[in-house]
Amino acid sequence: MLKAYACRNGRLQRLEAEEAAQGVWFDLEKPEPEDYALVAGITGFSLPQYADLTEIESSSRLSAANDVLTLSMPIVTRATGVLEAGVCGFVLSSKYLVTLRFAPSVLFNQFSTTAPPENVPGSAHIFAGLLEALVDRQADTLEKLREELDHLSHRVFHHRLGSRTPARNAERELQAILVTLGRDYDTISYLRDAQLGVARIAPYAVAAADWFPKPVRERMKSLQRDVSSLNEFSTHLTDKVQFLLDSTLGFINIAQNSLIKVLTIVSIMGIPPTLIAGIYGMNFHDIPELSWKFGYAYAWGAMILSAVAPLVWFRKKG
Repeated sequence: MLKAYACRNGRLQRLEAEEAAQGVWFDLEKPEPEDYALVAGITGFSLPQYADLTEIESSSRLSAANDVLTLSMPIVTRATGVLEAGVCGFVLSSKYLVTLRFAPSVLFNQFSTTAPPENVPGSAHIFAGLLEALVDRQADTLEKLREELDHLSHRVFHHRLGSRTPARNAERELQAILVTLGRDYDTISYLRDAQLGVARIAPYAVAAADWFPKPVRERMKSLQRDVSSLNEFSTHLTDKVQFLLDSTLGFINIAQNSLIKVLTIVSIMGIPPTLIAGIYGMNFHDIPELSWKFGYAYAWGAMILSAVAPLVWFRKKG
């Protein structure tokens, strides 16, 4: 799908299909071959395909030729209701900007209506505005992750997962926490990839595009500082996820050890009664209690006492 925008009256205005030739920014979402052909005919760009954008080498993701920059970076999308990793391509000149995406993005769709006037005088300003919007969205996602991890920390360390919580409920809660931590770790991983993409693109674009206006250059430098701070915050969240993961697994180990402890006590409790039952079940004629009126009750009492005594001893020892 192709969306073409022009800069009019300090705002981005979406153009009809027949007006596409007047566009400055061409946003391609899951582009068809005819979309590629139309935009290439208007801009004169050689547009990369999906396979080109997903290359991991820096030389494949960042290139410049004839004052045209071809850039790609990972982005985070929510196409299926959950955060997923995607890729976005930028082809930029002093006159045109082409963005290539292969998954829906609310950010790109809303940028034309939410971008302030200083973001739309030309292609370079639109490019800088999109990168700033991507970084702002990453920051918002990291803030939500921090709140979620704080809540998980409270559940792990302040919720009663011990003797007052039924074992089955505690097990379910620990499993739910593990699933959430795994999902959060994936999200942080996606965000770090996206931050790394911006951190690579911003300085490269400033160095390669000598036609960038001074205000855009200043914004790109500010963007690099923002990404650096987000990287530090992402590292902090990654450490917290790892800490909570280790703690949760520790609680699971404690629960397993408690179960083994109970089984051990039960098995020890059964040894003395079994021994006594074996002795009194041999039916030797000269056993003193054989002809004793209370011998049967005595044997049962001895077995019960021998089972209860270890239980009392273990309970006192904790």
